[in-house]
Order: sequence, then C-alpha cells, then structure tokens
Amino acid sequence: MLDCHVRYADSNSTQSDESKMKRILAVLLAVFMLPIAPPLEARDTVCVVSSDSVPGVQQPQVAVNNAGHIFVAFGANENIFVCKSVDSGRTYSGPRKIGQASRLALGMRRGPRIVTHGDSVIVSAIGHDSGNLMAWRSGDGGETWHGPADVNDQARSAREGLHDMAVGTDGLVFCSWLDLRSGSTQVFGASSQDGGKSWSKNRLVYASPSGTVCECCHPSVAISNDGVVFVMWRNELDGNRDMYLAKSQNGGRTFGLADKLGVGSWKLKACPMDGGDLAIGSGGSPITVWRRDRQVYATGQRAPRESLLGQGEQPVVTTADDGTYVVWLTRRRGDLLHFAPNTKTPTRLARNASDPDIATPRSGDGPVVAVWESGVKPKLSIMAAVIAE
Repeated sequence: MLDCHVRYADSNSTQSDESKMKRILAVLLAVFMLPIAPPLEARDTVCVVSSDSVPGVQQPQVAVNNAGHIFVAFGANENIFVCKSVDSGRTYSGPRKIGQASRLALGMRRGPRIVTHGDSVIVSAIGHDSGNLMAWRSGDGGETWHGPADVNDQARSAREGLHDMAVGTDGLVFCSWLDLRSGSTQVFGASSQDGGKSWSKNRLVYASPSGTVCECCHPSVAISNDGVVFVMWRNELDGNRDMYLAKSQNGGRTFGLADKLGVGSWKLKACPMDGGDLAIGSGGSPITVWRRDRQVYATGQRAPRESLLGQGEQPVVTTADDGTYVVWLTRRRGDLLHFAPNTKTPTRLARNASDPDIATPRSGDGPVVAVWESGVKPKLSIMAAVIAE
C-alpha cells in the first residue's frame, strides 16, 4: 500500500504567536536556501485521506466545478465526508462530516455520490436501515451543509443502496436508483430544480419484462448541455446481463424506450456488481463504458456499436475539451489503467486500487481528476491524481 501522509490545506491549529513566528521564519529560510519545488505534474498522486485519520474510509466520488475546485465525497462507517481542493489537487482540506445514515450503503460501487454547479454542491447517499435515498446540499462551495432531504417518495424503496446522480448546465439535478417498491428491482429517478433542497415525484425509468433488472449493479446518469437526461443500467433479460440506455427529453419526467448497448451479450446467472459509467460527448451524444465478462467496452460518437478497451472491470469516464478520458481496473485491488485522448494504449495510474471515479468541470476546461481506494481493509486510503490540467 502507498504510504498516505495527508497534508491538509486548512489548519485549525491554536499555536501561540511565538511558535507561529518561528514557523514563518523557518519557512522563509527554507525558501531562500533550497531550490523552488517544481509544480505538480499530471498523474502525481495525492493522499486525500486515510483510515489512520478517519477509520473506515471507502468509496470515493469526485466532482469539479467550473472554477477548478475539486470535491471528494466518501463514506466511513455511518458517516459521510467531503474534502475540497482549491489548488488544482495539490492539497485537500481536512475531511468535513456533512451527514450520516444508519448502516450507510458502502462497498461494491455503493456509497455517496457528489455533483457541483457553481457554488452549489450536492451529496447523495442511502442508508440500509431506512432504505431511503437522501441528499445533503451546500450553497457556498462546501462551507456549510443542510439536509438531508428524501429523494425517494416511498419509504425503504431504495434499500438496495445503488444509485447515481448528475447535474446539468442549468442546475437540473437528476438522481436514479434501483428501486424495490414493486417487490422486484426497477430503475427509478427523481429531479431537483433547487440545488437538492426538494425533489420531484419519483418516475419509473425502466421495468424489465423479465421482472427485474440486474439486482446489484448501480445505474449511471448524465445530462447533456441541452437538458437531455440519460440513464444507463445493467438489465436481466432472457438470462443476459447486458447494458441498456434510455433518455428523457423533458427533464426526467418521462423516458423513451431502452436501447441495448453493444453487439454481444453476457449470459450470466449472477450479478457482476459492475454498472459501468456514462458521460456526454462534445456533440451531446452519450459515451458509455461498461464491462462484459472480463472485457471493458465503450460506445460513443465515433463508435456507436462498441469498441474494446481492454481486459478489466469498474470503468468510469469523463469528457473534456480535448476528448474522452477512461479509467478502469485490471481487477479489484489490481492495476488502475487510463486512456487519454489521442493515445493508442492505456497507461498505469496506480497499483492495488479499487472503486475509481473520474470527473472534470462541465465547461470541459479544467483539471481531469481521478480518485480511487488504495490498500486493503481496514487500512484503506483515498488517493487522487490530476491526470490532465
């Protein structure tokens, strides 16, 4: 495991004036006597937080606003935390506890989700005990937090603990989850127009003719610049565990017919616990990444059917002005690989990694940031790397 010596951007130290002055003098002396440190290079890894400081840390998710501020959400036991970087990922603030949930859903792609729009930051999470999907919100860049607000409108219907959330350029937030209100697993969704303070009536996104979608793979959500909401999930249909995609042209109130992704099928009598990811390309079309058997595939604007990326699992994707960035694992607790635009082969970002996520600003202009778990329970760390400036 990579040693995790966390350097927080903010300090609550109560040093005396004398000790502070000594520290300032020491820093000034070091500046004049030592060479100036080089700037942080892309793919330099930073430890955001470790189990030494917050026992039980896991399941990081990342969001970046148009100012380039980076927000990392994660869970630890029953608590939900956020760390923030305002210096392009060189340092992160100390973990701020924003909420809690009894038996917080964590592990196997469960855990908090985070989005940001301007100074608004929204974090969602599910508690297994309540079975409810909840949202916490900040209107001042993560300084103060409010909530939670319930997203699902039928108690305990989100108890499987798998969901995703996205925000559009106009501030529309859409959340989708695996829902059990009918007794079988269906895909539901809800929207918020006020930064996560209140949520719409729940809408059915998809119900499988077989009676259930794949029970343990999280859905994925993305919103195009013109407000089209896309939801992707793994289906269970005729014994196949394939990926499907549906879209809404009216802000998530209704969804059209679902389309199967890829040309092959995965016949499987089990759940792979791997839902893939979804982003919006420059033309407004969805770009999807997902696993079939031991291979990672993508569909997108230039490859509408499918394109093989390589062997592995847990792929995630984001898009920037220069193209598409994809990160995935060779295996859980294995190598973390990534594809950058205009490259032909993936490169290794880290070893001994799991549960990655990736994000960039909605503007497409700013840092591309990857986060992941490093280590083995109970000694886990949450790592981050800026893989493009």
